[in-house]
Amino acid sequence: MIMNKLLTLFALLCGLLLFTFTASAQPQDPSWAESCDPRLQKALETRLNTLHLDRATQRKLLSIVVVDITDVSDPRMAYINPNEMMYAASLPKIAILLGAFEKIAAGEMTLDDKTLEKLKLMIQRSSNTAASEMLNRVGIDYLAELLQSPRYRLYDFEKNGGIWVGKEYGKAPAQRRDPLHNLSHGATALQVARFYYLLETGQLVSPELSKLMKSILAETEIEHKFVKGLRAVQPDSEIYRKSGTWGPYHSDSAIIEHHGRRYIAVALAKSRQGEQWLQKLIVALDGIICPVETHSN
Repeated sequence: MIMNKLLTLFALLCGLLLFTFTASAQPQDPSWAESCDPRLQKALETRLNTLHLDRATQRKLLSIVVVDITDVSDPRMAYINPNEMMYAASLPKIAILLGAFEKIAAGEMTLDDKTLEKLKLMIQRSSNTAASEMLNRVGIDYLAELLQSPRYRLYDFEKNGGIWVGKEYGKAPAQRRDPLHNLSHGATALQVARFYYLLETGQLVSPELSKLMKSILAETEIEHKFVKGLRAVQPDSEIYRKSGTWGPYHSDSAIIEHHGRRYIAVALAKSRQGEQWLQKLIVALDGIICPVETHSN
């Protein structure tokens, strides 16, 4: 009788521990992912009108998400077309970065000097050769399942898709296009913003590996779009970013920090003027998040 009670109690404790572990392993969506901050939203719409980009957003040629994470426990978001999925070129290489570190954490890949160098080349120089090599090591099917997993939901059927990598970066044909839009390399601004929020809060793989991934994103060798625009007004900004360019498709994404402020900015554009749009846009977004006096110092 006593033994049966002990076994029952042990089983209950194991179940509780399993539930606690499972719950803690599932990054939870913060409330900002479902709604916008009214004041921030109004400021964004006003700036877009000033930049004459409102027509582009109305035609869904431009999607934007900006999240003030100065207080990371109380993020404030504004957006335009956040769930519009576009071809995003090299920006989704951040998904390969995540997949590689998941494999590393699982002991299925070794983070040696060669692997680290390939990851840096893939992100900082946007090397297609390095990206294709790392994608093959991670596995396209593994990565697709990871992006759709309950833990991350970075590709979400209920949110019109998200981040997707379905082919190597090169001339090889697509192996697994995204199921909603048939894109080989795609993204929505909202899911990219979620990626950066999970990164900043240590919820990608582990806190330690999130920090390492962020450090890889810190040293871009391509100074265009967000970087070029921001350097002109805030040259001392710390920028953790990944961009993408192919034909008329231009995208950029970053965590930006300066003068005690910190925010996530993501923009996807389809236009031959997309490069110039994003240069102007990041200055406007910075002005929304950061106090006016910051720009006059």
